[in-house]
Amino acid sequence: MESFNVHEAKTRFSELLDRALRGEEVVIARAGRPLVRLVPVDELALRKPGLARGSVGEAFFEPLPEADLAAWEGEG
Repeated sequence: MESFNVHEAKTRFSELLDRALRGEEVVIARAGRPLVRLVPVDELALRKPGLARGSVGEAFFEPLPEADLAAWEGEG
């Protein structure tokens, strides 16, 4: 594991990204104290549209009762 201070990390950022992508552990420190670890992001699964279809009931679209509506509008 190699540690880089914040200034050096800013100067060599592209290089550090490449190293992290190759699997090296890159740590960024401030005043000699490790703060963060630079790691690649796992492949993100694409969101499938319609996944939550049917999970909102019809009551969701009904108007709020007057007491609830007044509370949301700051009148209650």
